[in-house]
Parts: sequence; structure tokens; C-alpha cells
Amino acid sequence: MVEELAQADDAVAACADAATWALAEHDLIAALDAAHRLEQRLAAVKLALVRELDGRSIATTQGASCTAVWLRDRLRLGVGAARRLVALAATLDTGPAAVRDALASGSVDVEQVRVIAETIETVYTAAGPAAADKAVGVLVDWAAQFDAAGLRKLGTRILDHVAPDIADAAAAAALEAEAVRAARDRHLTLSEQTSGRLRLIGTLDAEAAGLLRAVLDPLTAPTGPDDPRSPGQRRHDALADVCRLALRTGELPEHGGDAAQIVVTTSYNGLVGHLNAGTLDSGLPLDAGTVDSSLDAGTLDTGLQLTPETVRRLACDANILPAVLGSTSQPLDIGRQRRLITAPLRRALVLRDRGCAFPGCDRPPRWCDAHHIHHWADGGTTSLNNAVLLCGHHHRHLHHSDWTVQLSADGHPEFTPPAWLDPEQLPRRNHYHRRR
Repeated sequence: MVEELAQADDAVAACADAATWALAEHDLIAALDAAHRLEQRLAAVKLALVRELDGRSIATTQGASCTAVWLRDRLRLGVGAARRLVALAATLDTGPAAVRDALASGSVDVEQVRVIAETIETVYTAAGPAAADKAVGVLVDWAAQFDAAGLRKLGTRILDHVAPDIADAAAAAALEAEAVRAARDRHLTLSEQTSGRLRLIGTLDAEAAGLLRAVLDPLTAPTGPDDPRSPGQRRHDALADVCRLALRTGELPEHGGDAAQIVVTTSYNGLVGHLNAGTLDSGLPLDAGTVDSSLDAGTLDTGLQLTPETVRRLACDANILPAVLGSTSQPLDIGRQRRLITAPLRRALVLRDRGCAFPGCDRPPRWCDAHHIHHWADGGTTSLNNAVLLCGHHHRHLHHSDWTVQLSADGHPEFTPPAWLDPEQLPRRNHYHRRR
């Protein structure tokens, strides 16, 4: 087998060096089909090798705790991917031969095999081996037309085709089994990255997934035709908005005896200083590399650093308390009450602005921060005449763009666009909330 795989490796290497641009259209499509089929057939070989390695306990013989850990080191896989590989290899080994044959022939892919194996296990438990054997043929035929996600949906009613007399009762049992699986597999991992960023990886059960979509979907729509954010960036900002809303409710459990809150520590210069390198028109946070002096950066209570401009923006939010330090690191002020937007003042803002005041935005008041028009750190007062409601996206956008806001003669906020957007720089208002 080693010699045959070496020959296949040479053949693939030759294909990698081939000039795909010279292929005719039908040859290009045929080559893609052949490469995909070869990929699946190699997957069958790989799974067979993994199963044999696991069966011989080679990993533990070589000092690893298990085969998955050995594969992680040997193949540089994530430990989750390595575990799934071992599990699927075992499933294929003990499952119907028709499933292995389908993968070896290249007619199904690994994800389809995973779904077929799980579905057959359910059918076997509910209706016995005869129905399970019949289900294999049905599912393999379906795999020629549907991807793994489609197969999984069709598989929920597979008993209608192979054992209709017990389909309803088995469907209820399968639903219960899926709920147990979902409860077992649910998890959320938070991994710290460089520059204070955080990677979220996880699997939500059906209920949590529904809750998350219910709160994120209304917040992920573009805010207008000039919204530069990608769908992923909009989902990121929507999640941040949900967290701000949760902090604003005041109903989170206490943490260490205090209400849940974010504390930002900065020097006074870090709070009142301005960035000399300019701002981004995109409304996205500035990279830490654009800050002139790291001494003026802010620090979260988790130890992560923020740019001075980000600290200044956060200082507008009544749910984020600034801990301002003097030159000797002595606390000058911890969340001055006169800076915070009080409940009566917020109610007045809601009555006046009725939601995010930025032109064209439909975000309701509960998703909004109270922004100081003349920044508190620059001497601005905390008053109705110096505040405006802004959603999270437009709060960031105002801090990192050339848009400006002021109150008109009738006391309502007006926003002046940058010259590149409107050479005449005519003030604009949000008329959306007034139409309701």
C-alpha cells in the first residue's frame, strides 16, 4: 500500500503543476469531478488506516494517551478533528459494508458518511437490522442528490420509507435521542488571541440557537446602503449590542459582590488625548498600532488593552465606569456620577430621540447608548442638551469618522456628513422614528 500511495502522490503532484488555464471547459469540469472523487476515496483509505492504528493501540505504545492525541501531534490536527476522525473510523469499521464501499467508490463524501452512519444507528435501534440494511441503500441513493445537511433532514423521516408501521413512534424516539445528543455536545470555548481579541467556537443546542438567532437577526441587517461591514462583522457588532443590553438591564448576577460591569483604567491623558494618526472612515475600531503612545492606552479589568480613542468612546456609555489615574497612578475618580446618564435623563432622551438618532437607523432605544455631543472628558456636561441616543454601530461610526452631530434650534439632533459624502454638508435627521 505504501508504494501505491507514493505513486498516487507523484500523480497528484504532477496534476498540481498542470496549467489549469489551458483546459477546455468540459475538461475543467471533468477534472474537478475526478479530483473530488479521488479525495473521497483517499478519505476511505485514511479512515481504514486510522482504524487499524487505533485497533493495534499504536498511539499508546508510542507514549500518547490515545489515538486522537497521537493524530493531533502526527498530522497537526485540532484535537476535535482528530477525535471525530477516530470515531468515524470506528463507525465505518463496525457499520454496513455498503457505506464503506460508497465512500471508497467516491460516490459519497465524509460528511455524508457521518450523517448516514448516525441515521442508520437510529434506524437499527428503532426498527432492527433489516430496516437498517434497507436504509443504507436509500440513503446512499439520496447522497447522489443531496449534501450532508439535506441528508440529515431527509433522514429524520427515513422510517417512512423503510419501516412505515413504526415511523411515528420512532420519530418521537429519534427526536428525544437528538435532544440528548444536543445536550451532551453543547459547548462554548473562548480563546484569547493577540491584541486582546477573542475567538468564539462552540455548538449550541436547538433552544439556544433559536434564542441567539432571535436576538441577532434583527441587528444584523445593513444600516443603510453605505454600511461597509461584512455579514460577519455585522454579526460581531450585533453580539456586542446584545451584551451591552444585558449589562444595561441591571439584572445580571453579582460578580464578586458587585453588579456586572466593565471597568476601564486609563491615565487622564489617555482619556482626553486625541489620536494624531487620524481615524478610519469605515467605522471599525482603530488598530492599536495607530496609537502614538502605548502609555495612553486603556486597560480592561481583564488586563487587555484598548486604544485611547476606544476608551473615549466607551466613556460615553453609562454602563462602563472609567477609573481615571493621575501621574502617580493614584485614583482621581471612579465613575463620576455627574458623567453618567441618569435614569430620568435617559427617559428624556428616549422621549426626544425615540431610538438611534443617526439618519436612517431604525434601532430602538433599548439598543442605544447615550453619547455626549461635547465629550465629557473635554468638559462637556451630562445634560439633555449635550446628549444623543446612538446604537452601537453608529456610536462607533461617529467616533471614528468625520460625521458630526449637534442639536438644531428645535432641540432635535442633526448630523452633518463628511465633505466626501456630501460636498454641501447639509445636516440630516432621522425621520424613521417620527413616522411611527
